[in-house]
Amino acid sequence: MQINREDMLELTRRMTVSRNCFGRLAGAYMDEEGFVDGTFNTHFQKLSGADKTRNLKIVKAAVFSETNVELKQYRFKQEEKKPGSTWQLLMALRECELKNDALLLSFYEYIGERYLPGYPYGIYVFQGNYDVPVKGSDKVRQGESEEVYSFLVCTFCPVSGDYEMGMPEHGFLFPAFSDRSTDVDAVNIFAADGDHGKMLKLFQK
Repeated sequence: MQINREDMLELTRRMTVSRNCFGRLAGAYMDEEGFVDGTFNTHFQKLSGADKTRNLKIVKAAVFSETNVELKQYRFKQEEKKPGSTWQLLMALRECELKNDALLLSFYEYIGERYLPGYPYGIYVFQGNYDVPVKGSDKVRQGESEEVYSFLVCTFCPVSGDYEMGMPEHGFLFPAFSDRSTDVDAVNIFAADGDHGKMLKLFQK
């Protein structure tokens, strides 16, 4: 299924310092062997203006990358949604809005076993809620909310020096935002180099 560029544009309009839809930011620093070297979990609105700007740049690099080239949609097979699956873990993280540190640690360890770039990297997980406005037949916004799109954006960034994050090399948006609505049967996968193989193996279980 092709990703609609307009859907991604609509979503990133809620990713500015003055007008953003994020509630929490959590993450982990991973060593070159894939072990957790430290974690963090904070309310996004408590970040300084400079930190908000820096983090929004990271998340938008993934969500608003070149659609259907760098950002591609993957649809889960039924067997990939069984108990113990990545899908189930992501659904639980979405439901708790990143407030369960035990679940987050399970997620970081799962990623660390499968995503091994060969150097230290950071996992950034953004949690957001977007009130999707109703649009009339003329596509003009009518103000009231049609649904609340609750989502996670995860980015994998190289780390240098004192935990300095670079721009994301891989990541994903879950659930997919399809036709201006929540699509829990799909995930949008980001690969800066256009090679989505590393990411696909995180979901194909």
